[in-house]
Amino acid sequence: MRRPKPYLLPGLALALLLGGCAARTPAPDAARSADDWQAQKVRLEAMQTWELTGKAGLRTPEDSTSANLDWNQTPYHFRLLLSGPFGSGRSVLEGREGRVSLTTGEGRFEAESPEALMEQRLGWSLPVAALSDWVRGLPADDRPHQLTRDARGFPERLEQDGWTIDYLDWMRVEDLWLPRRMKMQYGDLNVTLVVTRWQPETTDV
Repeated sequence: MRRPKPYLLPGLALALLLGGCAARTPAPDAARSADDWQAQKVRLEAMQTWELTGKAGLRTPEDSTSANLDWNQTPYHFRLLLSGPFGSGRSVLEGREGRVSLTTGEGRFEAESPEALMEQRLGWSLPVAALSDWVRGLPADDRPHQLTRDARGFPERLEQDGWTIDYLDWMRVEDLWLPRRMKMQYGDLNVTLVVTRWQPETTDV
């Protein structure tokens, strides 16, 4: 894996990860029960709109850094804002079907997909689209994967597209359990995501 250039770290971090209401206090993790995951799985699969706030950490053999993350997702549009040490203050990745833009201190760049934009700016790409599933505790559709569950039936480790995703902690928001802390690894690239606020919009199914 080629070492990312320092000025490209905002684009890398945004590609890896894909505001509003007050934060809710999460319920204790021990409150999860063995039936909770199966009871909510269909609703999670149908959940296409959410906001989350948290912190993302990026570690390679050459560097370690972090940034604040705000992610707004709908079925037709996504917007990720990173602020902090990842770059010159603020970087935004947003798009809709067929067009994605990345705005950093270096300027604004466009491509037809997040993966194409990474290829254009970094020279290699990552499975950005899968993150919208992984962050909900789900494997990306229609691709091989291996999933290990914990003693309560919740996802514990997901392996897909060469990535290993470990689900380390969960929070209860309204009547859903959602990932609170995740670690993702691809070769010598490590990403940690800690969510401080989830705001899901769900449809009864």
